[in-house]
Amino acid sequence: MRMLTTMLVAALAVVGSATTTAQDKSTLHRVLDSGVLRVGTTGDFNPMSFRDPETKEYRGHQIDAANQLAADMGVKVEFVPTDWKTLINGVVAGKYDIVMTGTSMTVSRAKAAGYTIPWGRTGYLPLTRKEIAGKFKTWEDLNSPDVTVGYNLGTSFADFVKARLPKAKVREVESPARDWQELLAGRVDVTISSILEAGTLSSKHETLTIPFTDVANSLPLGFIVPQGDQVWLNFVNNWMLMKKEGGFFKGLNQKWGVPAQD
Repeated sequence: MRMLTTMLVAALAVVGSATTTAQDKSTLHRVLDSGVLRVGTTGDFNPMSFRDPETKEYRGHQIDAANQLAADMGVKVEFVPTDWKTLINGVVAGKYDIVMTGTSMTVSRAKAAGYTIPWGRTGYLPLTRKEIAGKFKTWEDLNSPDVTVGYNLGTSFADFVKARLPKAKVREVESPARDWQELLAGRVDVTISSILEAGTLSSKHETLTIPFTDVANSLPLGFIVPQGDQVWLNFVNNWMLMKKEGGFFKGLNQKWGVPAQD
């Protein structure tokens, strides 16, 4: 009996030590101690994250969310520029504490980084020039060697094009350039956009249009955090649940015109 008690005490000591170590190493406590929340964001995804042309400051749905998270934690926010190709590498390398830029959840990303619970959802829509829009009535119309489809490296659009449109020619675009810029320049026939951005782009650029509205590939939207930091993940998830219940994300969606959210 005495030996069993001794073993239990030893086991509890190990568990307690592991828990303390996990807490000490957590991003949550580092942020609270430093007083700074480092947020990775791309600044090229209107209305999620973009640069104000006059002030050059970050604005958007995800920027508002980041500012609120920092305010609720009682810390300052530092926006760390990143791009779609190196988004995951940055969080793995510890360049920022969280990614808030309008990221959809994908298996490939989840292999290397952690996701919070979803704050919303997205889906894909095609974007093309008005002068050729009549050629595209369905997704299958895009799946042709006569059609060149553009996408940015590192985005979930890349996986979608490879799987759904294998016959199409592709043009891969490196950030900071954007695929829709290739569309405006006439170097691609179509880009794959999202319900988050397609409306903004077609309104801003009069030569662009959405040829059909059959939304494909519905995906949840969440923030990205380091893998293995359960303390930090739990904190952000709980914060999101409280904000959802209070109507914060609903208000953000309305403010920034984000459609098709619950």
